[in-house]
Amino acid sequence: MSIKLGFYGAAGTVTGSKYLVQAERARLLVDCGLFQGFKTLRLRNWAKPDFNSADIAAVVLTHAHLDHSGYLPVLIRQGFAGPILCTPATRDLCEVLLSDSGHLQEREAEFANRRGYSKHKPAQPLYTQQEAEAALKQFRTVEFGRDHVLGETCRVRFDPAGHILGAAIVSLAVAGRKLVFSGDLGRAGSATMPDPTTVSEADYLVVESTYGNRRHPQLDPEEELAERLNPILRSGGTVLIPAFAVGRTQTLLYHLYKLKQGQRIPDVPVYLDSPMAINASNLFIRHADANRLTAAESGAACAVARYTRSVEESKQLDIDTAPKIIISASGMATGGRVLHHLRRYAPGAGNLILFSGFQAGGTRGAALVEGAESIKLLGDYVPVRAAVSNLDMLSAHADADGIMAWLKGFSRSPSRCFVCHGEPAAADALRRRIADELHWPVSAPEHRDVVSLDD
Repeated sequence: MSIKLGFYGAAGTVTGSKYLVQAERARLLVDCGLFQGFKTLRLRNWAKPDFNSADIAAVVLTHAHLDHSGYLPVLIRQGFAGPILCTPATRDLCEVLLSDSGHLQEREAEFANRRGYSKHKPAQPLYTQQEAEAALKQFRTVEFGRDHVLGETCRVRFDPAGHILGAAIVSLAVAGRKLVFSGDLGRAGSATMPDPTTVSEADYLVVESTYGNRRHPQLDPEEELAERLNPILRSGGTVLIPAFAVGRTQTLLYHLYKLKQGQRIPDVPVYLDSPMAINASNLFIRHADANRLTAAESGAACAVARYTRSVEESKQLDIDTAPKIIISASGMATGGRVLHHLRRYAPGAGNLILFSGFQAGGTRGAALVEGAESIKLLGDYVPVRAAVSNLDMLSAHADADGIMAWLKGFSRSPSRCFVCHGEPAAADALRRRIADELHWPVSAPEHRDVVSLDD
């Protein structure tokens, strides 16, 4: 029996993860993410999909990040009525992320209409907060390490991938064959997350390649943080950290907690200015069994920050002239409260904008890291005089060597390996390494490619 595998996202790019598995009596979508970054990619979120959403029997999520889960409300509006399978922590994080995504899209559409800078009259959100929250009714959770029977011919299994809370390597047993999707692989030896689970075999493998052509600097993140923070804070400046609300924020809080405990940075206030990140931090404590820290350590790390939930509290941070650290979503500066803080602090030469990981092409984060002298924020161009830096060693993704180390854990080679979830240069570099070092049949699919996995 032939199985078809369609690549409708995260092929030739890092975002929009969607893989359609089609067999005789199974039609499953692995991940259902938003495209982010360049406008040409974002427009795909508004286009009619290349498949009939109503025909999909189930969605299987590797993890909660929006480039893997953020298209779900649209899929449901298009007629998808089946279950959404994921781990318990992923479900809890999606409750936070999807609701916030809908809320932000409504607010940004409202703001664009009020300021008149949208080309669309009126600007509309991709989906509303109400639609996002309604999607949660279709979630079904599966614990790590347990086989879940789906329909007549399919079994699903989740194993820890590291990366963020609940992140999973997905194994599908379909029509007598095993398909493995790496999801986003975490880093071995992470301060907060478990190592990715070794997988021994697969008939077909889809592997990520976000850092497929790079190695993370072998540097102590706390030393690097202290080196960047101290000059700014001691001279009275503000450090603004655009951070991914889930995973990266909690890792940053842990390192800041350790630095403060060791009196290695000035005792200035740390503000966590993102309701989504605050809620995710509470889940980090609740799901302490899914990370490396104890519940007490998780609680202490998250308590290093003062939580600012209201809009008025957030605005006050831009009035306050005292030295401080502000952590605010989003991690690539694509939306949220961080845009208002950037408008306030980017023009100040005594401040620091500190990123903490991969910046997808076309995002403000990528432009800032590449040295942009001005950026467009909320309809206006703002000069950038603040220092800008990026802490690559805080990435939650395995680098090229880490991915290869995980692949070498397979006891037999898959019949085919597909390299996805990376920019073209990264995906192709990893493809070549797999071919040269492992001698596996490997390719890097393009967007909309459909391959037949024959007996």
